[in-house]
Amino acid sequence: MRIGTVSGSVWATRKAACLSGQTLLVIRCGEEDLVAADLVGAGSGDRVLLVTGSGARIYCPEVPVDAAVVAILDR
Repeated sequence: MRIGTVSGSVWATRKAACLSGQTLLVIRCGEEDLVAADLVGAGSGDRVLLVTGSGARIYCPEVPVDAAVVAILDR
């Protein structure tokens, strides 16, 4: 798990059917930007908990993702 900050969103005019309706966010983790599926309704500037790799697939098994936002952090 990693902590990051939402820095934006990704818009795609075409994407795989299984990603239809899925919000994709850009998450800044240290010096790295990652694209993650948003499972909790995070917005720009929110600090979030991010899972990557096979752990991300546990939260959304029907969508082929490598990173997923699973929580918005309060502090």
